[in-house]
Amino acid sequence: MLWFDSEANFKRFSSKDSICYYLDKAKGAGFNEIVVDVRPVQGDVLYKSEILEPLTGFGDGYEYKRDWDYLQFFIEEAHKRALKITVSASIMPVGLLHTKSGPAYRSKYWDDKISIGNTPEGLKNMKEMDYLGVFLNPNLSSVRTLVKSYVHEIVTNYDFDGFALDYCRFADVRFDFSDSSRVAFEKYIHKKVERFPEDIFSYNSKKERVPGKYYKEWWEFRAMTVRDIVRELKQVIKSRKPDMKLTYWAASWINGTYINGQNWASKGYFDAAKSYPEWATENYKNAGFADELDAFMVGAYLNDLYGMDNNESIEYALDRANKVIGKDTKVFGSLYALNHKENMADAVYLTLEKSAGLMVFDIVQVINFNLWDSIKKGIDRAESHEKI
Repeated sequence: MLWFDSEANFKRFSSKDSICYYLDKAKGAGFNEIVVDVRPVQGDVLYKSEILEPLTGFGDGYEYKRDWDYLQFFIEEAHKRALKITVSASIMPVGLLHTKSGPAYRSKYWDDKISIGNTPEGLKNMKEMDYLGVFLNPNLSSVRTLVKSYVHEIVTNYDFDGFALDYCRFADVRFDFSDSSRVAFEKYIHKKVERFPEDIFSYNSKKERVPGKYYKEWWEFRAMTVRDIVRELKQVIKSRKPDMKLTYWAASWINGTYINGQNWASKGYFDAAKSYPEWATENYKNAGFADELDAFMVGAYLNDLYGMDNNESIEYALDRANKVIGKDTKVFGSLYALNHKENMADAVYLTLEKSAGLMVFDIVQVINFNLWDSIKKGIDRAESHEKI
């Protein structure tokens, strides 16, 4: 799989000829599937929608208003080339912070749905903070209904092969500390939280987190929330297109993704309480959602290739993903192309040998560093089972 990010390639893919040219390049390099991003962090969309506004730019000075259907064109042209197509949509983001663009900045409709951050300076609206984008609060029923509506719209109106959930999570460790999240958390633990957010965590004079009495239960609660959302979106997708594949990307360091509510392991497989008792409950392992997926894309965005005793190696990351997922779903290793300007062929080969498939992020890096031939060499080597 080759990922076509919408923000990095917005100007490049304003031309139909350019799309066709790079689909040919992808096919020639040995890819058999592409991932097309149609709802970036900015929050507007690259498909015909009655819910969300069309994406015309990222607030950086370049604008392009299409009179043609971006997603439909990609689907038709990919299928002409016998390329499968997975559609990716950012689930929770509704605005791009560095350009202050997107739905969150245009309409007050979003104001009561935006995540609240717990900071050393107190509680803050996410629009006032420094982060990649503006995220919705996953604990709100209104947000759950909204995200299901635009996933339903895409799946209903277009015929493609797979759906990838992107940014289907909490933004980071600081979010969400809204009153609605406190109420949801109290319901989950069946207790009243007397001091919020201090009973979750506060900060010391060095702005370091200080765990409160419900610190560990908080991470369990958030992981259960994300698991439930993945399950709900799966039901939306499969009810419309039973054969459509559901995939999900997350970083390979599962010991760190708890801050985003992402336990991407199979239920019961990642016994975090044993290895990370400082943040994990005994029940955290039951928040795993791999069994809800048809494939999981593990982000092995690492520089080192080999080393089973090196937790910064791709080999280690893929091995751990396979172990904590087991047979519940397929594990696809994903590479960050920028990390492998000099050894892309070896990285591709290793990933295909150690996992069920390959995803390369992103085409802009493949283009900028002319990695097409190296990728093809890695794919060809893996298909012939030639050893390095």
